Amino acid sequence: MQSTLDLRPLAPGLAVAPQLKRADIVALHQAGYRAIVCNRPDGEAADQPLFAELAQLARELGLQAHYLPAESGRVSDQQAADFGTLFDSLPKPVLAYCRSGMRSTTMWALAQAGRLSLPEIVAAAGRAGYDMKGVVRRIANQGRTPVEVAEAEHCVVIVGAGAAGVATAASLLARHPELDVALIDPAEVHYYQPGWTLVGAGVFEPASTAHTMAATIPRGAHWIKAAVAAFEPERNAVILDGCRVVRYQQLVVCPGIKLDWQAVPGLADSLGRHGVTSNYLYHLAPYTWQLVRKLRGGSAVFTQPPMPIKCAGAPQKAMYLSADHWRRAGLLERIRIDFYSAAPALFGVPDYVPALMEYVAAYDIDLHFGHTLCAVDGPRKRASFSRVLPDGGKEVVERDYDLLHVVPPQTAPDFIRVSPLADAAGWVDIDPASLRHRRYPNIHGLGDAGNSANAKTAAAARKQAPVVAHNVLAALGLLDGAAQYDGYGSCPLTVERGKIVLAEFGYGGKLAPSLPTWLVDGTRPSRLAWLLKARMLPPLYWKGMLKGREWLAKPELTDR
Repeated sequence: MQSTLDLRPLAPGLAVAPQLKRADIVALHQAGYRAIVCNRPDGEAADQPLFAELAQLARELGLQAHYLPAESGRVSDQQAADFGTLFDSLPKPVLAYCRSGMRSTTMWALAQAGRLSLPEIVAAAGRAGYDMKGVVRRIANQGRTPVEVAEAEHCVVIVGAGAAGVATAASLLARHPELDVALIDPAEVHYYQPGWTLVGAGVFEPASTAHTMAATIPRGAHWIKAAVAAFEPERNAVILDGCRVVRYQQLVVCPGIKLDWQAVPGLADSLGRHGVTSNYLYHLAPYTWQLVRKLRGGSAVFTQPPMPIKCAGAPQKAMYLSADHWRRAGLLERIRIDFYSAAPALFGVPDYVPALMEYVAAYDIDLHFGHTLCAVDGPRKRASFSRVLPDGGKEVVERDYDLLHVVPPQTAPDFIRVSPLADAAGWVDIDPASLRHRRYPNIHGLGDAGNSANAKTAAAARKQAPVVAHNVLAALGLLDGAAQYDGYGSCPLTVERGKIVLAEFGYGGKLAPSLPTWLVDGTRPSRLAWLLKARMLPPLYWKGMLKGREWLAKPELTDR
């Protein structure tokens, strides 16, 4: 991979840049840089290289590497001071980076208060391509963001342009084409994440799961390419990276979920090497397939963290498809397969467990419930798991591995967890039927960041989006009645190449099949369900769900 390094000189001895790749580290070394500083927390995006991966290469090349993360748009005075102190201590020149360079520039700008005049700070940042006027106003106002003057105002603002956000925007515009809708998301690429399981099994090519964000945003919607930092629901305002402000009449919140790789000691340092992989990252799903093909014998360990996580079946999907490959290659008897899950059972809906257990037996998989991954020692190829004993004590179990497929702990995004929109656990606090916020009636939430008790899957978002679209338009006085969400979620469990157990269920685990059982019995493995997953669902996603075509997803309406 060639470097596309976008260096932006900011001050003597300092440049900033958007997210780095491995090739960029080599380019920095060749350009004479002596230190890098990462200001972006790990896990913000599915395709984001982990800091530990880049730091390892940097140090091998003789560069210092430091991790000083800050939440987008929430750089504190102390973080800025720490940045200034760190920069002063490092050998020059230094390269600081984050998602776009904005956070790094913001930290530098705040650190310059009292050193440079305000016009000098604004001018230097402007030459690098960053607008710091909002940050300067914040400094002048003693850290208080001035929300009285909005940069933009839209009738409906949607935070997040993943599956839920784009589908909601498309459903809104399908019902009311003249509606003023804005989507806020900093990402340049939109991913079909359900496809990564099949990338990890060599069925899909990675590129088939990625489209540019510009091509994905629905026609007629505005795209605000920025990260959200905070919410001011009493003022109907969203605060963006750089302390810019967007106002709304109706707000839809669907920013997705945070993959917390740092929560397991040693995991971030080991991903992508030492036999450690995960289908939860775009750039690692191909590594899964590489490891599966190369393994000729030994130990394969698959993990599942505590709930909630997105696509709760994905941890075992990777396991079944890997085992099926080894079976077809005549290697299954030479490979020990273990599934360590924090859950008390194989799957949360009992009706699907018998079919899954048949495959567990066929693949000779050892199941370990109540075990949570607590450490990874990549160089030694050893994973540690904690479990609670019957007497309430805790025990740590160590397992050596040759292949380790990890699903990380997951939380709501940081800017959601600290916001007034969150419940006590940090998730967007919504009514499970209407998906309206429990405290702010002009706010709705859906997708992985919501606290409704449905499965966190793209299939759930497909059913939720029309409900939110209808209820938002009803709140604006443009439609009658209220739409209700029944908790539908779907998890196509890939038990072997060519067969799927198609789990479909609503709130409380109630079965909710979309097709008649004589065609597809979801409790049994089905070839037709595989064709649905591999051939039909990707175009249904790109050309149906994201275009406002609500096939099998029309919402149920009730009187208010």
